[in-house]
Amino acid sequence: MMNNTMKSQVGNLPQGTTIFGKWHQNSYTILKTLGYGATGHVYLTRNTSGYAALKISENSLSITSEVNVLRHFSKVRGYSLGPSLIDVDDWQQKKGGPTYSFYVMEYLEGEAFLKFIEKKGMEWAGILILQLLTDLQTLHEEGWVFGDLKPDNLIVTSNPSKVRLIDVGGTTIRGRAIKEFTEFYDRGYWGLGSRKAEPTYDLFAVAMIMVNTCYPKQFLKNGEGGLKQLTSVIQGNPWLMKHEKVIIRALSGKYDSAGAMKKDVLQVLSEAKPISTTQTKAKYTPQSRAGNYASRTSRHQQPKKATSSVKTTPKSKAKGVLETGVLLTIVLAAYFFYIYGQLL
Repeated sequence: MMNNTMKSQVGNLPQGTTIFGKWHQNSYTILKTLGYGATGHVYLTRNTSGYAALKISENSLSITSEVNVLRHFSKVRGYSLGPSLIDVDDWQQKKGGPTYSFYVMEYLEGEAFLKFIEKKGMEWAGILILQLLTDLQTLHEEGWVFGDLKPDNLIVTSNPSKVRLIDVGGTTIRGRAIKEFTEFYDRGYWGLGSRKAEPTYDLFAVAMIMVNTCYPKQFLKNGEGGLKQLTSVIQGNPWLMKHEKVIIRALSGKYDSAGAMKKDVLQVLSEAKPISTTQTKAKYTPQSRAGNYASRTSRHQQPKKATSSVKTTPKSKAKGVLETGVLLTIVLAAYFFYIYGQLL
């Protein structure tokens, strides 16, 4: 499939390009590309107030839709469901030329979801999944479904470590058809449900994120069929095995809310013993083609260049060859204090 985003007039804008708002007169200087999809390009920019992420598109309707989502999120007290909205405007690249719509949002600094867990250890996977389910519960109660939920659209900020939802381009009003998806996390691809925007759609994606955490190299669907193949994958990994009942229920659409899934995940974590990161390496080799499978996307969305629309800032930290039992016990204890203190 041809990548139409590469033909975009607002794609691959060079570093140093200044985008000047037609109505609000604010200017933003491009530093680098953060990512792109079917709905537009996202750039890291700088202005007098500091850094910001700017999304620009030839499709003004898509920009308007995403702006409405971000504005709605900002009204939800006590929750940061997405980046804060800073500015909305139009830009005319050349005098007499076409006008492009853009919006500017908070630039979240942090680490990519999978990278963070790889560095910190699987003890953090449970914490982040609980945080994610907490935010999804609020999102669903507000009448929305995230839709294109995947690690690329999650970032982990610091002080304290917190998973954040980014790139709201796929966010859809409950009851409508999902407008953007990525096949690996899409229940329709696995033959396990429709593409209707409902909480169960997002919870299926959460289960697939848990699978992806232990199997970073994604795999294609094979002849076994969706649930049978995925069950084999789950049973090939110790961490996933501990969460098997929860994951299978989510894959089968049997949770009526993110809160119900969160309760079961918390129960599993409260009973679990520490697992070393070396134990979580995949032992399962799919019969179909495997390797670095860049999930094919629907015709509504093209693959993204960057893993997220935020900056990844790795922290320097010494790594031991093996974690001792004492260290794991300490980490696990702190981890449960964190869960009960932050999430309950």
